[in-house]
Amino acid sequence: MSEAVKSDPIKSLTARLVRIKAPVADAATQTSVGESVTGILAAVRTEGDAALRRFSRTFDGVEPQAFEVSMAEREAAVAALDPQTRADTEFAIANVRAFAQAQLATILPLEIELLPGLHLGHRVIPVGRVGAYVPGGRYPLLSAPVMTIVPAKVAGCAEVIACLPPTAAEAMVAGCHLSGATRIFRVGGAQAIAAMAYGTASIPSVDKIVGPGNAYVNEAKRQVFGPVGIDQLAGPSEIYTLADETGNAQIIATDLLAQAEHDIHTRVGLITTHRPLAEAVVAEVERQLLTLSTAGVARVAWERQGEVTVCADEADMIAYSDHIAAEHLQVHTRDARAFAQKLSGYGSLFIGPLASVVYSDKCCGTNHTLPTMGAGRYTGGLWVGSYVKVATHQWIEPEGVAAVAPAAVRQSASEGLEGHRRAAALRLERPDLFRAAPSAR
Repeated sequence: MSEAVKSDPIKSLTARLVRIKAPVADAATQTSVGESVTGILAAVRTEGDAALRRFSRTFDGVEPQAFEVSMAEREAAVAALDPQTRADTEFAIANVRAFAQAQLATILPLEIELLPGLHLGHRVIPVGRVGAYVPGGRYPLLSAPVMTIVPAKVAGCAEVIACLPPTAAEAMVAGCHLSGATRIFRVGGAQAIAAMAYGTASIPSVDKIVGPGNAYVNEAKRQVFGPVGIDQLAGPSEIYTLADETGNAQIIATDLLAQAEHDIHTRVGLITTHRPLAEAVVAEVERQLLTLSTAGVARVAWERQGEVTVCADEADMIAYSDHIAAEHLQVHTRDARAFAQKLSGYGSLFIGPLASVVYSDKCCGTNHTLPTMGAGRYTGGLWVGSYVKVATHQWIEPEGVAAVAPAAVRQSASEGLEGHRRAAALRLERPDLFRAAPSAR
């Protein structure tokens, strides 16, 4: 083993792995995406609604008479829902709302007297206006508006603007309405992100944009970030399963293909300590693809992005999993709950074979908008906390000034910041100036 490999823990780890099936480098190129998106953003920023109409014609083949979905149209979309579909949507909404409410209850305001007379704290403040991008995509994902809109309502955001492609199914409009969207607009793609970021005559600008989308939507979110907030930059979906010798090849293969049918760029993988299981999963995936109606997509994802890796022991399995930090991470081991406590890199964790990713994708209550491309190493997914800001404050009494001013004066002087030094010293040296000032109490 080379010295370079020995000095790099990840290279050292990967050198020990046995790949039963390795992913193939994705040949798709995104070199033109950035330039295209830059042009779209600039056009919407300067031309407003006229640019939105032009891009709707170009990209969607549709030019809506009005961008905003009227209340009558919203109610008609809900009325047209199959009764069972509506009931299932409302079931998902109730679960996502209840979990978001429980999460919000853990985010508490703070007031503390850190030193005598030095009062510090923070408030939990909802984001004022949120823009939720609701993708149309290959399939009408009825859970998509639930995951982005419901937590915003629970957080207390004053307005939630939803944008979805003009070609999106009416059931998606119904989902936005039932989830509580303040206003709904038929605008999709990068142009929708531009509209929500900059505002047009029809669509108001927002404070933060959330929700997944294609490469153009993702790039648009990246480019507008700064003046407007974003939740995250999400890539194609991912699922990995961690399994020991107790893993079941049929279950694992079924779950991998359930995610692989999303998109040809979906990453699917198995990390195991048991080579016979690895080989059985590869065979089982091939067997199931023969009868899967969405195999046209799932097979490409499996062939390009599928990975089956055998680790020498549990420690390597944990280390490699934390390095990948998969969006969806399943644990199929002998003691799954104990094993799960050893993991730190993932978007959302599915503990034990009964915890299917599909349940979270659709309706069990946790959010399906999650970090990808290794971002699970440093962030979690969309949650009610994404819709609030924790903003600090302080107020100080004379005792507090006596405690902190001398250090602030000295530090300012040592940094050569005379204005800072004077401001710090004024309250200490001239308390008479402040006696008539209103008290923070």
